[in-house]
Amino acid sequence: MSEVENTSPQQEVNDQVRIRLEKLDQLRQSGNDPFVKTRFEVSAYSEQIRANFEEMEGQTVTMAGRLMGRRDMGKANFIDLQDTQGRIQIFANIGGLGEEEFKEFKRWDLGDIIGLEGEVFRTRRGEISVKAHKMELLSKSLQPLPEKFHGLTNTDMRYRQRYVDLIMNPEVKATFIKRSKIISAIRRFLDSQGFMEVETPMLVSNAGGAAARPFETHFNALDEDLKLRISLELYLKRLIVGGMDRVYEIGRVFRNEGLDTRHNPEFTLMELYQAYTDYHGMMDLTENMYRYVAQEVLGTTKITYNGVEMDLGQPFARITMLDAVKQYAGVDFNEIHTLEEARAAAKEHHVAYEERHKKGDILNLFFEEFVEEHLVQPTFVMDHPVEISPLTKRKPQDPDYVERFEFFMNGWEMANAYSELNDPIDQRERFAAQEEQFSQGDEEANHTDEDFLNALEIGMPPTGGIGYGIDRMCMLFTDSAAIRDVLLFPTMKNLDK
Repeated sequence: MSEVENTSPQQEVNDQVRIRLEKLDQLRQSGNDPFVKTRFEVSAYSEQIRANFEEMEGQTVTMAGRLMGRRDMGKANFIDLQDTQGRIQIFANIGGLGEEEFKEFKRWDLGDIIGLEGEVFRTRRGEISVKAHKMELLSKSLQPLPEKFHGLTNTDMRYRQRYVDLIMNPEVKATFIKRSKIISAIRRFLDSQGFMEVETPMLVSNAGGAAARPFETHFNALDEDLKLRISLELYLKRLIVGGMDRVYEIGRVFRNEGLDTRHNPEFTLMELYQAYTDYHGMMDLTENMYRYVAQEVLGTTKITYNGVEMDLGQPFARITMLDAVKQYAGVDFNEIHTLEEARAAAKEHHVAYEERHKKGDILNLFFEEFVEEHLVQPTFVMDHPVEISPLTKRKPQDPDYVERFEFFMNGWEMANAYSELNDPIDQRERFAAQEEQFSQGDEEANHTDEDFLNALEIGMPPTGGIGYGIDRMCMLFTDSAAIRDVLLFPTMKNLDK
């Protein structure tokens, strides 16, 4: 067996690192340390040149990026330069660079960051390229890039080393460019509707506004325990009280829960609140916003996720939770009048419930068990039980239910909206019921927020509010299988543990 065959992949990597470090040392000794370079003026990018070739042909441009490929033909080389827009071929030879500069160029490695000046042209084979007149090393790559990064097989490494993933997999970068465009389009839409973007605290003494366990921390300066916010709701409603009639915030929230394809402990939530409207107004706004964003970002109101087409151009379906459970589970909760009857129905249909659950909780369990997976096309599920909606205005004609909807696509909850509860007396009673739930073991129950109650006592106008899961929206619009695919740096388990 030869010595080459005995060499392990890790040993090959170690050898390459050693060689690159030796090259760096030689560069420093010769007074050409690449890490002292501070700036390089870029005048053109790869896709810009490709899209405007007829106007740019023959022009001299300056470019910078990463050396990603090399075809060595002795006194002439073709290399692939990868910049922020994509890749383009660079032609470098002794005649264009001069003997000394060409000799230095030949010692560069794949992964190095380089700058160049050259002329835009088309090769005899028809490929748009740049012929280099000057080249310089701007930063030395000391770790070799993988031949084929583990993105196809080792997704864990992709998420941990997203910087390598972005270099090696252009489709990953395209996903995050699209994510940025989605959020920009949302802002344009809301700004055009008269909404104002605001920022509210992330560190709070009372993490309310959602059913979730918070992360806890300690503020040394004041010797106080604080929590990371789980929602944006209660502070944004304070602004409605203060006379800011249309506000929204796009920001990170933090929930101390598990990891799966649709959940990450820190994620991006958008909440907006509009005075003098209700949950029907929030439905109309949601339809219009989703259509606008899809058209702006995708160029169509039809999106395809995992081979399934969803049409945002059609009116979104609207169904009550009671009717949805009746349709998909065959159980009519209009005919169930007591908690005992609800528990009997749950046992009959093998729906697990806890002793603390009320009739409305059990209705919601039926919905989660039998209905959600069927809501593929855009659907508003309306009128939830009051037990699971502590911040929502009751339906005047049926106070056991509230003016609330959840927006579903692809079987996923995409948004949650209310006619906001603005009665401080009712709100205090709801908080008390939540405290009782907490005492019975519900760690996700809300706690009484006295300052928020004080704000309601000052007076909050009738208001519609909604929260959108931005990451799930990005998953659908980019056809991404998991939430980690749309988070640049998802939460990962520490490898040292």
